[in-house]
Amino acid sequence: MVLIAACIVQWAAFQLPRLAAALLLGLALKPMLAWAMLRTEVQAVETALGQSLDAGRLRLAMLVSRDTTNLRETEVRESAIESLAENLNDSVVAPIFWFVLFGLPGAAIYRFANTADAMWGYRGLRNGVNWEWAGKWAARADDVLSWLPARITALLLKLVSHGIDFKTLSLEARKTPSPNSGWPMAAMALALGVRLQKPGVYVLNPSGRPPGPKDAMLAQKNASKVVVAAFLSAQTAILLIAYLKS
Repeated sequence: MVLIAACIVQWAAFQLPRLAAALLLGLALKPMLAWAMLRTEVQAVETALGQSLDAGRLRLAMLVSRDTTNLRETEVRESAIESLAENLNDSVVAPIFWFVLFGLPGAAIYRFANTADAMWGYRGLRNGVNWEWAGKWAARADDVLSWLPARITALLLKLVSHGIDFKTLSLEARKTPSPNSGWPMAAMALALGVRLQKPGVYVLNPSGRPPGPKDAMLAQKNASKVVVAAFLSAQTAILLIAYLKS
């Protein structure tokens, strides 16, 4: 249904004059991107931390799936920055990447796979339901579709922040269980010069310092620069698709 709807909207755009076609494509693409909400939620965690640790934990629980009950202040901030970096790919770069290649159908299929993975792609029990088999297809599809965009996101963070060694980035990115999320998270850790970790699972840039409030703001600035680059690519693709419409 998602693919069919996207194909219909793109076909309808192709029936319009070029300027109207570009406008319709842009409006249809916008709901598949979630940068404003992501930035707002990450900043809300930092604002809540300024009030109290408990408030920060509660706000973070709205953003991530891990248990935030016993996290220290540094761990709350680390988790928020990690979520920002990971979702920078999932919510902006990857859907735009697939839009550039295949138009609205490409972006729609990616968002469907990514959302399905977030909802079903869990191993073992979640909320009393075993999603092991039901979620495998979603997790595998998301891994495949995110593979290249995640690395592009990391390279864009490298470009906007300067000073990141690609060999170090590659080594750090492979520390996470996910084949993709480690790339933007490692790039953000190296760009900020901070340590990001999930206790008992991985530590990215272990020689870095614990992130502070200024690092949370700088992370948002770096991500915003990547978003600008991605949106410029999207605008170019929209105009090109509208120009080449049949």
